[in-house]
Amino acid sequence: MSDLLDFQDAFVAALGGAPSALTPWLPSRQAGEAGLAVYRNTIAKGCVDALAANFPTVRDMVGEDWFRAAAALFAREALPTSAALLDYGADFPAWLDRFPPAADLPYLAAVAHLDRLWTETLFAAEAASLSPQAFAGLPPAALAQARVALHPSARFARFEAGVPSLWSAARAGQAELELSETPEGLLLMRSAGRVTHRVVGLAEIAFLTACRAGQPLARAIGLAAEADDGADLQSLFAALIADGVFSGLKSGTL
Repeated sequence: MSDLLDFQDAFVAALGGAPSALTPWLPSRQAGEAGLAVYRNTIAKGCVDALAANFPTVRDMVGEDWFRAAAALFAREALPTSAALLDYGADFPAWLDRFPPAADLPYLAAVAHLDRLWTETLFAAEAASLSPQAFAGLPPAALAQARVALHPSARFARFEAGVPSLWSAARAGQAELELSETPEGLLLMRSAGRVTHRVVGLAEIAFLTACRAGQPLARAIGLAAEADDGADLQSLFAALIADGVFSGLKSGTL
């Protein structure tokens, strides 16, 4: 077992740029380089294919050739840490944000971030969502001080421009895409194995952020009102319940 572990460590080191680590197991260095090149090419293609599957909106926006060239460069810097590539690319949005050829597409990293949230939503843990009846039986004072747990699959993000609408339109395959200057948020959820999303306002994002931080509902509602004093807070709360966003409830009293 020790020899196997030693070989595995040497193999990883060789893939990372230190081929001499494999010398004790190879007849010649040239043989090692040839084998590693084949293996690296196989891994690289797998990484690029995985990124294309995990960031389809980015791929569609920039085109197949641009995307695969950028993905190949990213894969050289960020090899997968797991044999399963379904979740590969967590750092790709941040990488795009500092990738010089993407400088003319300032929204691209944000679009990649939303693609990433879609993947996180898809693979998040299972949990039952709370029904409206879970809240209906609480007295007003207890409801105000209650704290809710968000569903494990719930993901949301706020942007200073209309990136969520842009992403949603691109995801739907619309040909005409426009980026508005209106701040927006996006909420993603998974239900019955299917990821859904909707563009939301700043009030919803403020409310969800407060809930995620463990704030009582009264405080979350107050922050939502501060974010958008024109928001219909009762409808906001009802819509989030209908979305299945909440999976736990801890009631309280004043």
